[in-house]
Amino acid sequence: RQTTPGGPGEQRELGLELQVLADVGLLGLPNAGKSTLIRAVSAARPKVADYPFTTLYPNLGVVRVGMEQSFVIADIPGIIEGAAEGAGLGLRFLKHLQRTRLLLHLVDLAAADGADPAEMVRALQTELVKFDAELVAKPRWLVFTKADLLPPGRAEEMAAAVRESLKWHGEWAVISSVSNTGTRELMQRIMQALSGLDAGQIMETDGSQP
Repeated sequence: RQTTPGGPGEQRELGLELQVLADVGLLGLPNAGKSTLIRAVSAARPKVADYPFTTLYPNLGVVRVGMEQSFVIADIPGIIEGAAEGAGLGLRFLKHLQRTRLLLHLVDLAAADGADPAEMVRALQTELVKFDAELVAKPRWLVFTKADLLPPGRAEEMAAAVRESLKWHGEWAVISSVSNTGTRELMQRIMQALSGLDAGQIMETDGSQP
């Protein structure tokens, strides 16, 4: 007895983009030791091999520091020069670092090609700036990896030289994920930093651009 004339329906095209949610994001060149680290500190089991781009998609792991203390860590594929323009897999996965609270910048001290670790850090930071300047503003720690492949004391010497070259005043650590040297201490420091993040107690770079 009562009708309402219908009309054309509404249509809309949406582009949806998936981003992982994690407290800590692992950032580094291919074979920097990201997957090995997440395997060492969590129950995640990403593939590990001695060739670039072993990781092809993000992996999440839960790091438990205490009975009621834990955080989520994200491992993304390695980033190479030109990633912000689409080289390698960087353009697809750099976005997953945007929702993290803290970045761990892994630096391979035992790079087989003899590359300068400081230059590797600079190259990766350039890609972050190109992709999203806010990524550079996130708290970022330098984590020097594969210390077990170097003579005793050599890793610390190289890490000191890199920090001096970069004029780095932020947090850093020297670890070996294979031997678990320094990994537990690093996770505890991260948990403390995340707990104090809202209070502005987390230490980060002084804003200098390597």
